[in-house]
Amino acid sequence: MIWNTLLLALRAIRRNLLRSFLTILGIVIGVAAVITLVTLGNGATRTVSDQIASMGSNLIMVIPGQGHGSAGVSRFRMSDAQAIRNEIGAAKSVAPVSNKSATAVYLAANWTTTVTGSTAEYFPAGNWELAAGRIFNDGEERTGRAVCVLGETLRTKLFGRQSPIGSQIRVADIACEVIGLLKGKGQSAFGSDQDDTIVMPLSTVQRRLTGSQDVSRLMVAARSGASLEAVKTQLTSLLRERRNLAENEDDDFRVMDTRQIADALTGTTKVLTMLLGAVAAVSLLVGGIGIMNIMLVSVTERTREIGIRLAIGALEREVLLQFLIEAVVLSSLGGLVGIALATGASIIIADVMAVPYMFDLQINVLSFLFSAAMGVIFGFFPARRAARLDPIDALRHE
Repeated sequence: MIWNTLLLALRAIRRNLLRSFLTILGIVIGVAAVITLVTLGNGATRTVSDQIASMGSNLIMVIPGQGHGSAGVSRFRMSDAQAIRNEIGAAKSVAPVSNKSATAVYLAANWTTTVTGSTAEYFPAGNWELAAGRIFNDGEERTGRAVCVLGETLRTKLFGRQSPIGSQIRVADIACEVIGLLKGKGQSAFGSDQDDTIVMPLSTVQRRLTGSQDVSRLMVAARSGASLEAVKTQLTSLLRERRNLAENEDDDFRVMDTRQIADALTGTTKVLTMLLGAVAAVSLLVGGIGIMNIMLVSVTERTREIGIRLAIGALEREVLLQFLIEAVVLSSLGGLVGIALATGASIIIADVMAVPYMFDLQINVLSFLFSAAMGVIFGFFPARRAARLDPIDALRHE
């Protein structure tokens, strides 16, 4: 009986192909929108996670201030970094960092970039690798020699495809020798270009660019296997002591690890993905209402057919099942077309957005089942109306 009912439903759909297509269009758009948005959201979340991982999984950042404004808060000093090295055994690398924007010039090319002043420990702490050349040594740090290591973006802007190693560039008013080139990392999780940078010895930047001994942040890489929470607790205790904070005073600095940053950013992208997916799911409800509307029209058009079936012995449940299956087939076809459309759209848009395409079986199955459920929910009322028609009245219908 089910097979015959299914054949009758398919025959009724085939008789009005254009109307059937327009009926399922809302379901198609709803399913495609939900799957596309969730897939792109998952890709964006993965991109953020990968970008945070490129900073190093055991990295701890110490920044002056508490986010509501750091004006008047004292900066760190080189001695703070030395104290961390001496007193926290789990700290593998400690890199004091000072930043300043400056224009780099080579021949006729120039580019405004971020100058990062630090020690040689900045490279392992920040998970940086060299593409060519070398990093500066202890002697160059102590003497404040004008040597620098370029990021990939800056190399492209000043040198094109040429090797910059051994070349002399001007950074602000400093003539600087390029001794190394960093491997590219791409965008950071905050949207900035990590490769648009030039790294110089901290003493050089302090003496010749910033004119102060201030350190804007401290980068601390914990040893493998060390507890980040324990290291953060030790850092907080040590810095509170060095900054002469009383017990009743709040910290005037922030201690954050990459895991916290990753959780915050990926949590944000997941919430946005769920919100957009929920908004897109509304169109599925609209599509379900469209199916109910067309099924009611179909019942009216086929009143005589229903009357004949009831008159020759068809049961009410058989008529109910016929129209219900017709609605479910329509919504299921819409779900399948929506999945196919979403797959193609997700692949294309993910490539344009430069995020990975991540097929999510769960959201595809759930969207299909939800679309089929729309057929059951919104097809039941028209089907019940058809099943309850009086055969005599139905046969008289013109």
